[in-house]
Amino acid sequence: MAMAAVLSRATISLRLKPLTTTLRHFSSVSSSVSIDDIVETSKTDKIGEFKKRLRIVDIKGGENEGLDNLGQVLTVRGWVRTLRVQRTVTFIEVNDGSCLSNMQCVIDSDAEGYDQVEGGLITTGASICVQGVVVPSPGKKQKIELKTQKLVMVGKSESSCPIQKKVASNEFLRSKAHLRPRTNTFGAVARVRNGLAYATHKFFQENGFVWVASPIITATDCEGAGEQFCVTTLIPTSKEATDSSADAIPRTENGSIDWSQDFFGKPAFLTVSGQLSGETYATALSDVLLPYMIELELAFADLNDDMACAVAYLQYVVKHVLENCKEDMHFFNNEIEKGIIDRLSDVVEKSFVRMTYTDAVELLLKSKKKFEFPVKWGCDLQSEHERYITEEAFNGCPDIKAFYMRLNDDGKTVAAMDMLVPRVGELIGGSQREERLDFLENRIDELKLSKESLWWYLDLRRYGTVPHAGFGLGFERLVQFATGIDNIRDAIPFPRAPGSAEF
Repeated sequence: MAMAAVLSRATISLRLKPLTTTLRHFSSVSSSVSIDDIVETSKTDKIGEFKKRLRIVDIKGGENEGLDNLGQVLTVRGWVRTLRVQRTVTFIEVNDGSCLSNMQCVIDSDAEGYDQVEGGLITTGASICVQGVVVPSPGKKQKIELKTQKLVMVGKSESSCPIQKKVASNEFLRSKAHLRPRTNTFGAVARVRNGLAYATHKFFQENGFVWVASPIITATDCEGAGEQFCVTTLIPTSKEATDSSADAIPRTENGSIDWSQDFFGKPAFLTVSGQLSGETYATALSDVLLPYMIELELAFADLNDDMACAVAYLQYVVKHVLENCKEDMHFFNNEIEKGIIDRLSDVVEKSFVRMTYTDAVELLLKSKKKFEFPVKWGCDLQSEHERYITEEAFNGCPDIKAFYMRLNDDGKTVAAMDMLVPRVGELIGGSQREERLDFLENRIDELKLSKESLWWYLDLRRYGTVPHAGFGLGFERLVQFATGIDNIRDAIPFPRAPGSAEF
């Protein structure tokens, strides 16, 4: 009963403050023209049919770049990129994030809301709503423009706004991660990243994979890096974390941390891979996709199946962004990396080079190139080695090489692969998993891991084991590869780094 009462009061409270009322009041502060005068809004408290909002990409997109819309009265909402006030007319460039292009809005003194321009309220960064007629543009940068009839400032931008027309370095923009999506570069990165994510799910859904969410918190380390970040409730939270005392953490009689009092009753960490959980579902559902880190598992599959899937996947998502993010890709080709479109086209069209770990080592040794990390059989290949193979030895062709996981018949190598691409190096890492119980138990003993904590993983080999394989993709590396962005921190919306967790 008490809960029902709370919900009822919350519902009434929401109904007393409809969105349209708030917008009308806000806009009336700065102009006699309100958003309600431009945008059709609901006048009741009933929830209406959701309608896709008209975006700039909808107006200017297509082969005719908007000419099909000539004569139509349309409304755009967005943020002011530039403002040019001339003697008889003012040009306002508006961007809503849907595409790289701005909508050029031409406004003269006869338009409603022009007083906001005269009063200096419309500045770079301000959010506005503009209604006007689509007309041909005499300028060379666009085929159409909007002859403004009505203008409303939605949100004022103070003069201290750090995002201005002048070009800012990526390093500076990292300190403004909350505003940098408004720049051409980071807006384009976000749209291409979105395209890659969409194509990723589309590819796997079309090929029969089942989407499975693996745990982010784990007590079982997968790849040797899982103990980097501990997840615990033992630190007191009754006050600011910075004021918490280490003395308050419960301890055993010998002074060790008493993990039995923690939330999970044992040490727990942020995982670096969902692979082990993925194998659990793959041995029941056949083929599964783990979304957090773009990992997949294939049942009844060997290393060749794994490599074939990796190649098909990469070619699919690259082709998708080339075809569906053309404006952004031309921006990257002109402003970030010359020739990136040709490089990505090669990935789609060229055959991938396959070579073994042994062949890769021999190739590096024969190169006589002086590497920072010396090459010898048995060493882990570093980024400099991988980039030499893809960029110099094979002139930009992607490459797959094998070196770990399921033990091969030679007793020295394993059935695993890395996919290497130009500029980035390793993009995908995968392997055929060890499905034989005795081999897996021996490997666990060699590495001095706990069989007790891996009991469930061993059960998969006891009850209906099958050959299976999988791989993991570095999604941010994929974004780097597809955009030409040098620093991986610029491929992540809100990057986390040592000493940096600001946003």
